Amino acid sequence: MNSTTQPLYFGLCTDQNLSFDTLVERWQYFEKLGFDSIWDCDHFNQTSDPNGPYFEGWTLLAALAVQTSSIRIGVLVSCNTFRHPGLLAQQALTVDHISNGRLELGMGAGYQKGEHTRFGIALPLPGDRRRAFHEAVEIVDSLLRNKVTTFDGRYYQLDGAYVRPASVQKPRPPLVLAAHKRLMLRVCAEFADTWNSSGSIEEMRERNGILNEHCAALGRDPKQIRRSWYGWASKMAAQGLPDPWESVNAFEEVVGRYRESGVNEFIIDQPRPEQFGVLETIAADLIPKLRQSSSA
Repeated sequence: MNSTTQPLYFGLCTDQNLSFDTLVERWQYFEKLGFDSIWDCDHFNQTSDPNGPYFEGWTLLAALAVQTSSIRIGVLVSCNTFRHPGLLAQQALTVDHISNGRLELGMGAGYQKGEHTRFGIALPLPGDRRRAFHEAVEIVDSLLRNKVTTFDGRYYQLDGAYVRPASVQKPRPPLVLAAHKRLMLRVCAEFADTWNSSGSIEEMRERNGILNEHCAALGRDPKQIRRSWYGWASKMAAQGLPDPWESVNAFEEVVGRYRESGVNEFIIDQPRPEQFGVLETIAADLIPKLRQSSSA
């Protein structure tokens, strides 16, 4: 799949260690600039500063949904070890209604050992996490599509379960599934509307190819799955790439390099306030040019 001919999407991920009033101001500002999506995260503590303040992701998302009107919103991504998939389905349909159909439903297997230990939450071995994630995705997909779900799995069992009312988006909110390894990418090929990962350029290229292989094996058109990358300044610096918010040229370079790896959605940590001037120029001048080039 050639990402240079695919539509491009641009989103921002915000910190949850800011005051609620500041977050409202930022989300409304980013929406006004015309970004496609805005995201928070699903952690108990901020990974870079575990001792600092940090709001819970889904509660915050519901509150910020009321404060915005057009931008798509989501949690990047919901940690499967933190909640039962039935609860996640209920949370998702609730936020889908609050936002009038703007939810992107992010899901991941979970990985942060520190916060699991601090809160006494079991962190299974990778194989069990992957298999439980596969079951959870299947359950969430079914609960949001169907009137009743019965499921008899190794990790979850449902007997005549349902969530109501139906979601605003049909057949359900888009599933954004995080995956880095081959077997997790198989789950994406089966269920995802968007695949999200945070790898290097080479890692994204390799994972993109594996996802295409899985799609071929399943008989699914790979163009049905958006290819989404989540990045931040230190991650890019490790590859010798510039901070994308330091200049218009830096942003264009990062996007261009990742487009070559098959990416067509770019979700990047929000810039610092002193970089907002560059952000505004990128939103007003560069992003429309990039979108036009992808449709040419």
